[in-house]
Amino acid sequence: MTEQDLRIGWIGFHQEGIPALRSLLDSGIQLEAVITLDEESLAKRSASAGYENLLAGRSVSLHKVQNINDDSSIRLLRSLNLDLLFVIGWSQILSPAVLSTASVGVIGAHASLLPWNRGCAPINWSLIRGETTTGNTLIWLSENVDEGRIIDQMEFEISPYDTCDTLYQKVAATNQQMIQRLLPDLFAGKRPGSAQPHTEQPLLPRRRPSDGLVSWNEPAVNVYNFVRALTRPYPGAFSFIEGKRWIVQSCALLPSFFAIASLPGTILGPVVSPVEEACGLAVSCGSGAVVILELESVDGKILKGQELSDLEWTGKVWANE
Repeated sequence: MTEQDLRIGWIGFHQEGIPALRSLLDSGIQLEAVITLDEESLAKRSASAGYENLLAGRSVSLHKVQNINDDSSIRLLRSLNLDLLFVIGWSQILSPAVLSTASVGVIGAHASLLPWNRGCAPINWSLIRGETTTGNTLIWLSENVDEGRIIDQMEFEISPYDTCDTLYQKVAATNQQMIQRLLPDLFAGKRPGSAQPHTEQPLLPRRRPSDGLVSWNEPAVNVYNFVRALTRPYPGAFSFIEGKRWIVQSCALLPSFFAIASLPGTILGPVVSPVEEACGLAVSCGSGAVVILELESVDGKILKGQELSDLEWTGKVWANE
């Protein structure tokens, strides 16, 4: 099968798929269609990306759907008569009917080193758990979630300075690299892939915005990891003070030997510096402490820098509600 007669489609909405899709288009590969979420559905997803600007001036059709598994979406896919379908940055599990619409198969990516961290939100969970390495896996999608044959994998470090955003940038880059090095095999008629090792590890559970409540009883390193796992472009880790909800968008971790004999969640006092970005509020945790560097209210008000450290909140305690 040559490059010219391989009919390819693309499904995605997440930022992690943009570099790979752009690279495909820039390399001159013709796509039969790109399918993404409609505006209403897109607005409800974190880290979503609109495809209009990317596809502007290119001879590829863009279709917007609410559910890839409904009858109208399946009819659309069947009408495209696809050989190959890429599904990169998509949260809906594909039904057998959708998987059957591409004669060669459906290729997806999962942001972990499968079979480790199968399931939902693997990047967020890897940070919450304090893992120091993760990766990305290109697979042939199957009816069983994240259990398809492995095509390629790339490992990368999780540094103490990474957030969910920077890790997804690494995921996006590896999506692009793995797909580009797979294409020559696909156009040569090869279908690389190997079965995953068996694992008893349960699927990672789905995360919802309400799961972002900070537990100040945790050690400071856990609070730090939790905040950086859920910050922008995700809904964020949050807590309450005097009945008002605030999102903790950024914090710094103090050394582990920094012992605090205060109720967890107590604001110990301001951290001041001529460097705006270093200003904040020191908060005690179950052990150790963190420095809050940026807060955001539910109505979008941002507090950081001197404005944050000038708050007269010393001695106040963050609460669960």
